[in-house]
Amino acid sequence: MNEPLEAVTGAPADERGRATTTRVFLALAPPDDAKEELARALRPAYHAYPRMRWNRIEDWHITLAFLGELPVTAVPPLIPPLAGLAARQRPVRLALDGGGHFDERVLWAGVTGDLEGLHRLAADVRALVREHGVPFPDRPLRPHLTLARSRRGNLGATAEAAAGLVPFSGRSWEARRLHLVGSNIGRGPGPIHYRDIDAWDFRGGAAGAAGS
Repeated sequence: MNEPLEAVTGAPADERGRATTTRVFLALAPPDDAKEELARALRPAYHAYPRMRWNRIEDWHITLAFLGELPVTAVPPLIPPLAGLAARQRPVRLALDGGGHFDERVLWAGVTGDLEGLHRLAADVRALVREHGVPFPDRPLRPHLTLARSRRGNLGATAEAAAGLVPFSGRSWEARRLHLVGSNIGRGPGPIHYRDIDAWDFRGGAAGAAGS
């Protein structure tokens, strides 16, 4: 469900009028059955490492471009060109596969499949955003799905959970939508929540038309 910008700033209702920025990224989202398949594989880790900060399954995503903290006014002008890009894009066939960790702090699931198409899509998305005057950190694309973060003093749990994911090989699926997402990260206590600011179907080619 798409949300107005006020709903993703993370500010309390009586302070939303003063919220002038929101943290934004562009992403793909696995379908529910692919996420549920991975969640079943993670059950042993959920039980073994309850102190890890596990992301909610509904927030799992594959980031294409992390735009960072933007003025709220910078977001609406991006919506028409992003919608146009999605309309020309074909679905990308991917799968969740294996797992690993970044610096023993962040647990992730790997992504396989049409990685060439995924990198091409990310490059197109990033170029479009820059063409419309929004600078952002130029980080290399490392396709993954972030699952959890370790707490201080519990770093070994992340590596152990990653080792348990190595044999996982999920079914393939088609990414059929581009998501413009806002988060409330850094805006108070509690878990990070993500909300779609907008999302668009991929309509390029016969496969895109069939899935629209």
